[in-house]
Amino acid sequence: MASGTQTSAEYIQHHLTNLTYGQLPDGTWGLAHSAQEAKDMGFWAINVDSMAWAIGLGVLFCWSFGRVARNATAGVPDGMQNFVEMIVEFIEEITSNIFPYRNSMIAPMAFTIFVWVFLMNLMDLIPVDWIPLLAGASGVHFMKIVPTTDPNVTLGMALAVFVLILYFSVRQKGLGGFLGELAFHPFPKVLAPANLFLEGVTLLAKPISLGLRLFGNMYAGEMIFVLIAIMFSSGVVTFIGGSVLQWGWALFHVLIITLQAFIFSVLTVVYMAQAYDVEEEH
Repeated sequence: MASGTQTSAEYIQHHLTNLTYGQLPDGTWGLAHSAQEAKDMGFWAINVDSMAWAIGLGVLFCWSFGRVARNATAGVPDGMQNFVEMIVEFIEEITSNIFPYRNSMIAPMAFTIFVWVFLMNLMDLIPVDWIPLLAGASGVHFMKIVPTTDPNVTLGMALAVFVLILYFSVRQKGLGGFLGELAFHPFPKVLAPANLFLEGVTLLAKPISLGLRLFGNMYAGEMIFVLIAIMFSSGVVTFIGGSVLQWGWALFHVLIITLQAFIFSVLTVVYMAQAYDVEEEH
């Protein structure tokens, strides 16, 4: 919460600044001690907190779900096994309806994306001051715990999906077929330059919209939590109002974080299906 020694603007900026590692003004490499210093580090800087939380949650996902798979029984499943099987069956059904082709990688990929993005989004429900305060007590200047509020993470995931789109498009249609699809659709061949422009923009818009949609929704949700937290230090009335708003927004945000994970997963499957489509099927 914003205190008397910290303005609301400083409080917001602090909570929206990543723990960044990069080249300092003196030429050495280390962690940034201010938002401006982090900004000045440029392109090669690394948001350590986003990377650590994203990788850590990915490891947690692999360990916990792998443990369920190793201990799975054929009889009546326990709570965790039943929960995992429910998610697997749900994603598998959605994938089979969207992706009519044979590829054993698509359903597991959609399942992994859904759970991993959901876990990263779920960190948004932890009160905004808890972990940053613990980090500050241990000498860490900044700590953002929601990886999907970092565009580097969401666009990085979208870029991986884009690479898969290109790979499967070329594998299914050949390089000539893929380029021909871009140049000769939707208008006649004589308008190939216009086709290339329109189809190129459409192709590039897929990863950009995929990454920015997730980032925008999660960043806005985090900002609302930060603004609500400011209310706790403004008096008894605003403290009570902030408490009500925090619980109300948290309950609503459960739907948002689940929906955003689902959208990212489903759109990935849709893009994979489009990569398999041939020109005659458009």
